[in-house]
Amino acid sequence: MTIRQDEIEKIAELARIRIADTQVADVTRRIGDILLMVEELQAVNTEGIEPMANPLDAVQRLRPDVVTECNQREAFQAIAPAVENGLYLVPKVIE
Repeated sequence: MTIRQDEIEKIAELARIRIADTQVADVTRRIGDILLMVEELQAVNTEGIEPMANPLDAVQRLRPDVVTECNQREAFQAIAPAVENGLYLVPKVIE
């Protein structure tokens, strides 16, 4: 797939990107190189290759889903200014 300079100018206009007239040829060539590389990648036979979720050989460490903190509700409510039926009472701030 090739791309022409007028297509680059149109894409730049649609994307509201300003490309200097002196750089249009270079941008056209570079985007053309990228498109050629994409074509090469698409031509690779990937049949039988298992898809990867991540290109890195990383393993997520897992830990058991258990509670490690103890319940300190009574201790926190003991030092609260006002508590009623297990709930913290706060001053009314909106009339």
